[in-house]
Amino acid sequence: MNKVILMGRLTRDPDIRYSTGDSATAVARYTLAVDRRFRREGNDQTTDFIGCVAFGRSAEFAEKYLHQGIKIVVTGRIQTGSYTNRDGQKIYTTDVVVEDQEFAESKSVSDGNRAGYGGGSYQQSAPAPSDPPRMTSADGFMNIPDGIEEELPFN
Repeated sequence: MNKVILMGRLTRDPDIRYSTGDSATAVARYTLAVDRRFRREGNDQTTDFIGCVAFGRSAEFAEKYLHQGIKIVVTGRIQTGSYTNRDGQKIYTTDVVVEDQEFAESKSVSDGNRAGYGGGSYQQSAPAPSDPPRMTSADGFMNIPDGIEEELPFN
């Protein structure tokens, strides 16, 4: 079985191209910065940069909704290959072929982290006084006001 699940941040906006021929197919390439679970000695975080490629509707989704710094979860399979470069050297490749991709955090958190892909904590700016009160927290879950427990249908 060949199955991969990754969670990370895009290092840059996806590179979108279209195949030639009668039925042009979208191809999106992007790199995910995936933090390793364990740290090295000295608390240095180790990050792997993993190339991903999506085809068809998945590529169109990436073109429309994914951008640098956004945190996503990718499910797919590893595919290896090789080609000969202009200097005659054989180059080996390893990519994750995307089967499914989804957002791993709320849009507001993602927009606040758009400038970089580094892991760790992120801050969200305070709302302006004219902004309506937020119904969701930074983790994307809805805030439930105090004293409303008796109205919830699943107690």
